[in-house]
Amino acid sequence: MRRIHIGFIVVAFIVLVGVGTWGWLHSYASQSTLPKGVTLANWNVGDMKMNEVIAAYQQQIEQLNEKKITLRIDAPKAVERVVTMKQLGVTFEESGLLQEMKKLTEGNLWDRVQYRYSMPKQWNLIVKWDDTALMKQYDAAWEKKYMGQSVNAVRLISPQDVVSYIPDQSANRIDWERTKQDIAKQIPREFISETAVKQVASVQFTLKEMPAKISLDALKAEGVERKIMEFTTSFATSAQGRVYNVTAAAKTLNNTILKPGDVFDYGKIIAATEKKFGFREAPVIFKGKLIPGIGGGICQVSSTLYNAAIRTGLQIVERRNHSLPVSYLPIGLDATFSEGNINFRFKNTTGKTLLIRAEVVNKELTIKLFGTMDKDTHYDISSSTVKVLEPPVKYVVDSSLPAGGREVLSEGKQGYIVETYRTLTKNGKVVEKKRISRDTYQPQPMLVAVNNGEEVSNSKSKDDTKEILEDGVS
Repeated sequence: MRRIHIGFIVVAFIVLVGVGTWGWLHSYASQSTLPKGVTLANWNVGDMKMNEVIAAYQQQIEQLNEKKITLRIDAPKAVERVVTMKQLGVTFEESGLLQEMKKLTEGNLWDRVQYRYSMPKQWNLIVKWDDTALMKQYDAAWEKKYMGQSVNAVRLISPQDVVSYIPDQSANRIDWERTKQDIAKQIPREFISETAVKQVASVQFTLKEMPAKISLDALKAEGVERKIMEFTTSFATSAQGRVYNVTAAAKTLNNTILKPGDVFDYGKIIAATEKKFGFREAPVIFKGKLIPGIGGGICQVSSTLYNAAIRTGLQIVERRNHSLPVSYLPIGLDATFSEGNINFRFKNTTGKTLLIRAEVVNKELTIKLFGTMDKDTHYDISSSTVKVLEPPVKYVVDSSLPAGGREVLSEGKQGYIVETYRTLTKNGKVVEKKRISRDTYQPQPMLVAVNNGEEVSNSKSKDDTKEILEDGVS
């Protein structure tokens, strides 16, 4: 009986302990507060009711969103703008505490007890900054409006051919890498008090210099120091079509720049002129004769440039004389052009940049070369006829003439073989004399009509079969 009594007491004790334990666990798991010691950023939320934490959290976030910062830019006048963190593109999120709090109220008793006991104590604030809106506010258009823009150095040439320069100007631009670093330092990483919210931080934008693409030093280093050569030819007797063609080609040629080692290509000038201005009808040379054509006169530009080039000592890459002498230059000093056949090219061998200026005034074409050339260096050009070529006679049958009769229909013209020399003088002493060309101008045949009762035969030279159009375009 005694053993039964003891057994009953033991069972009752166990039941009592179990009920008490269950009651304590239920009470422990059913608390409406967070475990002691839990913090969100620097905010102690331990022992706070969970519904109060949720409400207070929203207030804390609103305070952070309304935290203001002054953005200041000296551009060159000071420009200030006060923005909130929300306007700046900053967002604040807790790192998962609110979601994890559900585990304290959901699930079975043992799970809730376990999580309350083992719940992490430290929770961080996740801060994100999308700088897109800020950079859009101060975009390239804004920078250009408030900070101006860099201006390249400019080379000027006066009507008196004096070379001068306008210096370059730099402009400021926002150094976004450093500026964003400075702004990021002012973005709160923890919850702040109402007093701290009212304190307005200030960030001075870091600026960097944006230099001009072409600086004064770089432009001067090109070496366009002065006018080194000038040459002029006249076309006073030319008709309007030829005047137009010469003027159009000169406009295209004007302000051409050749870097050291560049090869000037007159064919490209003609192609550009034809595209931009077009050409008009004027006499061209075809099969050794002047005939109506398109573009007549363009060789006066190449010939004038040729004379300036050889008097500067430049290396002539490609050049040929006309098949006929021209009126605006002595024989041996012209440079013809035939589209697809004959070109005029020379190389800039001055070691510095060469600037070509061309202008037409009162039916005179003047070409000027600007660059670097030793003032004690001078080139003289001389040409001499080494052989006169007598005109051949060509016969045609004219049955209207008396038997055995003859009549001169056109007088022939002599041809020439001409050699041109360039003499280099330095410091008043002749250093070199060099032949730069040997040109042949074919004679023009005398045309004679005859009636000898039979056909006549004329010998043909190779040149008679060539069909090259000079001084114009096809």
